[in-house]
Amino acid sequence: MKIENKRVVVTGAASGIGKALCEEFYAAGAKSIVCVDMNIEGALDTANSVNGLAVTADVSNEQDIINVIEKANGYSGGIDIFCSNAGIGGKPGFFEADPSDWEMIWGVNVQSHIHAAKHVLPQMIERGEGYLMNTSSAAGLLTQLGAAGYAVTKAAAVSFAEWIKITYGDKGIGVSCLCPQAVRTAMTANGPGVAGVDGMMEADVVAKDVLNAIEEERFLVTPHNEVLEYVQRKGNDRDRWIVGMQRLQKQYEDFLTPMEED
Repeated sequence: MKIENKRVVVTGAASGIGKALCEEFYAAGAKSIVCVDMNIEGALDTANSVNGLAVTADVSNEQDIINVIEKANGYSGGIDIFCSNAGIGGKPGFFEADPSDWEMIWGVNVQSHIHAAKHVLPQMIERGEGYLMNTSSAAGLLTQLGAAGYAVTKAAAVSFAEWIKITYGDKGIGVSCLCPQAVRTAMTANGPGVAGVDGMMEADVVAKDVLNAIEEERFLVTPHNEVLEYVQRKGNDRDRWIVGMQRLQKQYEDFLTPMEED
């Protein structure tokens, strides 16, 4: 799908990848950009920089997503590209997380994509054209050491994006799923953790890759090239891959132990 003259919605637009996406869409000649975030001041700042509209929303709340779509429709007469980008790291560990932690991360990292697709797809299917870009993570294709909630919800996000593409791809619906490793955002402000094994990437580089993927109608967006190699290894011999990840888990635990003793 060509970006020029398209009507775009981006969630998580106040900073990081979301802000960079808005800026790249603007540079590529998008007709309109709706910048969505719980942080309305940040959303306004982004919107002002791209001559767009700022909308506040809790993306885990279905009614908030309905409101975003209604406002975007009123602002520009429809939505051509919906980037469901907002996400959270959630509570690390496994035993440390209680049901409310799971509900929160599931709501933001999975339900947000479901709400968006449910309420924006009808207009796209009716037109015979539209595009969904869902942000997941390399953790969605592999896993996330030390964070069960993040690993599980990002895997679910990839699976849902695949299902949408399989089900509605022949009805003119394009789908891309963003799966980077460490990106320099507020979420990685205290360091990239194990996700930084292949280096920290800048948000604008990631955003450029996303726009290229949309124009090429490429499903997986993996700015870190190493991710595809890891996925191939996992697919070729999952048992061997798990053993390798167990070794990495042990290194991760050994790294954390001195910090816990200090």
